[in-house]
Amino acid sequence: MKKVILGSLAILALSMSVSCRDAADKAKSATEEAGAALENAGEELKEAGQDLEEAGEGAMDAAKEASENAMDAAESVKEAGQEGIDAAKKAGEDTMDAAKEAGNDVKKAANDAADQAAKKADEVKKAVKH
Repeated sequence: MKKVILGSLAILALSMSVSCRDAADKAKSATEEAGAALENAGEELKEAGQDLEEAGEGAMDAAKEASENAMDAAESVKEAGQEGIDAAKKAGEDTMDAAKEAGNDVKKAANDAADQAAKKADEVKKAVKH
């Protein structure tokens, strides 16, 4: 009786397993055979359980790896974004520095021109007086 119940449970468990078609086929042949096939059903159920466990572990490993890859990709995108921000900030600072320097150069040139104009005006003024 124990063997019949064990065999029935093995058949039920294997028929519910979608990912183990091979185990389901073995269970179907086991039901068609008499006597010794029922004794083997328990062993086949154990093997199917191990296969399911291995498949589950494989799926978990794949999911973990995919998650890690996604995290790495997100970190890379974050770093690239930060590098872009830093580069834009530096470019803005460099532009401001260059504009400030250009402004100082223009101011100096204007002052020099004004000084030269004043000097020439003084020379003209002295020349007109004499």
